[in-house]
Amino acid sequence: MLDLEERFGAVSAETQLIEGRWRHQGELYRDELIRVFCDVPDTDQNLQFFVELKERLKARFQQLDIWMTTYPLGVI
Repeated sequence: MLDLEERFGAVSAETQLIEGRWRHQGELYRDELIRVFCDVPDTDQNLQFFVELKERLKARFQQLDIWMTTYPLGVI
């Protein structure tokens, strides 16, 4: 989360633990997950940051993949 706070000035996370179970090549995996939010402008530079962050996080946490989502956001 420090990467996001340093880059964008703010980040939020849900405090509840999310447990995941999934299979890959016949092996069962169990994960303890958190959901992190960072609302940022929709720019090519920010998208590239998140593409690169995903790869760093996969290596840091030894994950086959990390699920990141984006969506348009309107703030009132």
